[in-house]
Order: sequence, then structure tokens, then C-alpha cells
Amino acid sequence: MAGSDKRRRIRQSLVRWTEEEFNAISAKADKAGLAVAAFMRAAALGDAGPRAQRRPPADHVALQQGLGQLGRAGNNLNQIARAFNVGKLPCPPELKDALVACRQACSRICEALGKKPGAEP
Repeated sequence: MAGSDKRRRIRQSLVRWTEEEFNAISAKADKAGLAVAAFMRAAALGDAGPRAQRRPPADHVALQQGLGQLGRAGNNLNQIARAFNVGKLPCPPELKDALVACRQACSRICEALGKKPGAEP
């Protein structure tokens, strides 16, 4: 256990950011393929550290396009569900499940883009 104690980062520094500042830093970290904390260490110390969390940069353009397509599909699903409700026919559970899955996927893409679900681009 002593070996892992030597590698642990035990000190923390709280930094407050405006939404714009954090989005800018997060975008730079994403382009560098690093977590925000690793990116900040690299910026301050010149090295992200041996155990820095590396991650593939997100393709924001592709995510934006996917979000738009998913939104249109969700809109179509919603219109179909309304048609079932107006006709007083029971809405198939598969349709409800598809609508929920579509909304969840939109939320996850928004998170990946650093946006709140339902917010304007």
C-alpha cells in the first residue's frame, strides 16, 4: 500500500470559473485529449503526469450533427405517439421506449458537448 501512497495526489486546489471560462478550458482539454485536471497540470507544470487520464477528443461537429438528427427522429416519434393518443388507440410500449431512449441519447450528447439538454446551440 505504501507504493500507492507515494503516487496519490493528496492536495487539492479549488478554482472557480465562469461558464465561458470553463467551456473554453474544457474545449482545450478535449482537443488535447486530456481530462480537465490533467490539462490544468500540463498547463501549470509542463507535464500532465504519468497517470494522466487521456481520452480521445470528441468530434464536436459530428456530435452536433448527430444531435440534430436525433432531435428530428425524436420529434417524429413524438408525433406518432400523439397520433395514437388522439385516435384513442393504446400507444405501443415499444414506441414509448423508443421515445425515452431518444431523449436519453440527446441528453448524453448534450453532456458530451458541455451543454444543458434543451439549451439552444
